[in-house]
Amino acid sequence: TYGDWSSDVCSSDRLTGKLGKFSVGAMNIETRAEDVSGTPSTNFTVARIKRDILRRSSVGAMVTNRSQSALTRGGSNQVYGVDAALGFFQDLNLGGYWSRSDTESRTVDNDSYQGRFDFAPDKYGVRFDYLKVGKNYTPEVGFTRRTNFKRSFASARYSPRPRGSKRVRKYTSEATYEYLQNGSGQLESMQGGGRFNTEFQNSDSFQFEVNNNYELLLKPFTVAPGVIIPAGGYHFTDSTITYGFGQQRRASGALALQTGQFYDGNIVALTYSSGRLAILKQWSVEPSFVLNTVSLPAGDFSTTILRARTDYGFSPRMFMSALMQYSSTDRLFSSNLRFRWEYKPGSEMFVVYT
Repeated sequence: TYGDWSSDVCSSDRLTGKLGKFSVGAMNIETRAEDVSGTPSTNFTVARIKRDILRRSSVGAMVTNRSQSALTRGGSNQVYGVDAALGFFQDLNLGGYWSRSDTESRTVDNDSYQGRFDFAPDKYGVRFDYLKVGKNYTPEVGFTRRTNFKRSFASARYSPRPRGSKRVRKYTSEATYEYLQNGSGQLESMQGGGRFNTEFQNSDSFQFEVNNNYELLLKPFTVAPGVIIPAGGYHFTDSTITYGFGQQRRASGALALQTGQFYDGNIVALTYSSGRLAILKQWSVEPSFVLNTVSLPAGDFSTTILRARTDYGFSPRMFMSALMQYSSTDRLFSSNLRFRWEYKPGSEMFVVYT
């Protein structure tokens, strides 16, 4: 498929498709200069190719270009990389990628790579994951959530299904370990945990989880208005009990109680998530809440977040949805209402109020 559009601000060309075992995609966008902000005319280009191999595997490559860097005035930004996703048998998956960015004055520690191993049959499972993002890795056609870190992760699982049980469908025991360092090799975050989950025949579940944590604060952390945790390293342990009500119920969701340590203090948290109440066949409400009570040497505080999402379907082509949320920390109530009408196949109208 091929399309293009243009306006007073920019022009765009796009190309996507599949040629045999190859999938290709490309996009080119040209923006005009903007005098008020002093933004120069900029070209954005993305090109991607992927080839299917074996029975359920693929390899690929990608290149992006931004002619005017947002980080280096007068410079440009290019990113290129390769990736692979390899599936063997039904339960073994390997994958990873390597990528590098080129930006003027940011040519050291400017790569990122990841390796993944996942063996996940029904009864057993192990997983290993290593991810590195360099300090100067800057994909300016896109984004990174965090830079300058190395993350190692491992997990092991045992999940038998008891034969002949009329009550329990599956037991799951799992241990996980996450170790995160900054670019200089300093430990910034660590979490070692274990969980035991029981899945019942009616799709309800009960879970008990314990985590041992370490967090390094390089500067003071304002966790609540007027409550500041000093810089330093913190070891703390917490546990969570969760009961989940199956999706087949008219009212479903997961209710969790967390207790234990929080940095140099203590926490008690009550959470209700993934909730759904089917009022009518075409009308449902998804409520959730988070209640936190924290006690620290720097001060005590409580936070409350209440959220509800609702959907009403007038017909398969017309529905209305709403999202409402209240946060006690900001004393802020926010809402978003959205109406969608597909008045003929392929043509839609939206009305949104925020």
